[in-house]
Amino acid sequence: MKFSSIFILFLSVTLTMAQSKIKFATLAPDGSTWMNVMNDFSESLKKRTNGEVEFKIYAGGIQGDEKDVIRKIRIGQLHSGGFTGVGLGTILPESRILDTPFLFRSKDEVDYIAKKFFDRFSKGFEDKGYILLGWAEVGWVYIYTNKAISGVDDMKGVKMWMWEGDPIAKATFEAFNVSAIPLSITDVLTSLQTGLIDGVYTSPLANVALQWFTKVKYVLDLPLANSNGAVLVSKKMFNKLTPEQQKILREEGTKYFSQLTSLSRQDNVTSQKTMSDYGMVKTELKDPAVIKQFEEMGKKARQLLVGELYDQALLNDVESALSEYRKTKSN
Repeated sequence: MKFSSIFILFLSVTLTMAQSKIKFATLAPDGSTWMNVMNDFSESLKKRTNGEVEFKIYAGGIQGDEKDVIRKIRIGQLHSGGFTGVGLGTILPESRILDTPFLFRSKDEVDYIAKKFFDRFSKGFEDKGYILLGWAEVGWVYIYTNKAISGVDDMKGVKMWMWEGDPIAKATFEAFNVSAIPLSITDVLTSLQTGLIDGVYTSPLANVALQWFTKVKYVLDLPLANSNGAVLVSKKMFNKLTPEQQKILREEGTKYFSQLTSLSRQDNVTSQKTMSDYGMVKTELKDPAVIKQFEEMGKKARQLLVGELYDQALLNDVESALSEYRKTKSN
């Protein structure tokens, strides 16, 4: 074989290997549970494919926010990303039904609906040019304030923050008749310090990580929502892999993102203890009638989002599935 032929063969193999390096970006910082699991995922993927497929990971938002990552995936600069519900909704708005207020009452319900509707959302993402590798839950979202909330009417006295551009937050606070103040996440801590806002909503883990908990006194012990997340890979990149590699990528995704959800739940419990030790006061709602009022606000907010994020049929399907599941559990 001539030298030129050998060189061309070597170059071809090298290019093929380069195409199998999946460029992945996330806002999660190095050292976080998110990144620890992603690194393990990449190592296992590399091992099972004999070094032919692995992730090149860009952590801590160095590739920009979620909209920047989505744009870069579309033009081929990146291939994959870990997204919160806000990013997922940019691609497939109907997936945000999983983030709507007072939809779920337990982790069992969250897991049940995520599994039951996985194929539907997976197809939806694929139609948009993405492969859903697995859900990566952020966790329960709670309302944190500087004034104790013991009923729906108390919400009107809170200068509540709203994530700028988030339709779910907008619909939720409209349902409560609360004029929330839209801000980017980076402006929240300063706004708490200056008194521009005195209420936020987030997961316990995020509240501790962002240090917001040091500027609020009370937490309403009734989850506002369950914040969803997921890892997507571009269909264009996915199709460059062999059928066997695709199979392995899906299997490893299912394994590691299930593990990530479990670890995230543990991290959130730990964060709740951190805040309690710091002096956070928990407001418990013991009157079923008051809890029912909050749930009715959730129904109102979910209805406001019909036609904007999802259709009535999907909302009916999810709520009906939950109703049937609750009947089964109660029996």
